[in-house]
Amino acid sequence: MNAVITGASKGLGKAIAIALAKKGIHLFITSRSEGDLDKTKQELLAINPSIKVFYYACDISMRDQVSALSKSILSVFRDVDILINNAGLFLSGNIVDEPENNLELLMNTNLYSAYHLTRALLPIMLHKKSGHIINMCSIASLAAYPNGSSYGISKFALLGFSKCLREELKDSGIRVTSILPGAAWSDSWKGADLPEERLMQAEDVAKVIVCAIELSPSAVLEEIILRPQLGDL
Repeated sequence: MNAVITGASKGLGKAIAIALAKKGIHLFITSRSEGDLDKTKQELLAINPSIKVFYYACDISMRDQVSALSKSILSVFRDVDILINNAGLFLSGNIVDEPENNLELLMNTNLYSAYHLTRALLPIMLHKKSGHIINMCSIASLAAYPNGSSYGISKFALLGFSKCLREELKDSGIRVTSILPGAAWSDSWKGADLPEERLMQAEDVAKVIVCAIELSPSAVLEEIILRPQLGDL
């Protein structure tokens, strides 16, 4: 099997890549840093030398770079079995006074990148009548919270995209899953003065994704909500 993971050199994306590598799945990973990607590739190959790992460094908030990414993927993968739209960005702010273009940047990163990459790779899945698209939404896709308005808007939109995609693809053999995690340890929380048990582990999210992938073709986990046991921060 072949999987594409965006935002795969750190945090949740890297944990997902490790989990899939252990399952023997060939990987195409992307993030903005070529150095981080190369380091991650070597780590993945050390975990499972039998898989193939490809990478492409790009800024997925830029439409032309998403297009270049899709061409790079299709140059090495004839089939794409799994697409995990994981890359995302958080910027704090309230609608009334947040920096200009906050919303545009968050929508480009959190929504449009997933939309355009999915459209580029979907014809392959439609042709073979199978595949799995997994979108990394958020608890913020369900409820607004202070000082995160544009982020919430972008994540509400991503969940809406997932719901529409799921409805369109029901009869195609392609599964669509929305992951809605609360706070999980990643580089975003680096240096936070919190006890380890206050946030989920990135590996928890990866385990759930593996579970969703391994279901029979007749079943789909449509939406998965994960929260820290002690609740949201």
